[in-house]
Amino acid sequence: MEKGRFIQRKKNCRFCTDKINYIDYKDTGLLRNFVTERGKIVPRRISGNCASHQRDVGQAIKRARSIALLAFSEER
Repeated sequence: MEKGRFIQRKKNCRFCTDKINYIDYKDTGLLRNFVTERGKIVPRRISGNCASHQRDVGQAIKRARSIALLAFSEER
């Protein structure tokens, strides 16, 4: 008898399916989905983004942090 194995389904990139070319750093509602409670950027294998969009998301989060639209970390 084979032990239960988990087959992971491939996640589709949210931005590719919606055909979004530019990720705006001023859209904090969207960017908060890609930041953990501790302030870390969610990795690509968890978020399901493709490589190019993951780079764009990271750049947008860093830009939003530098002009104080997003916090670097949560306050305790």
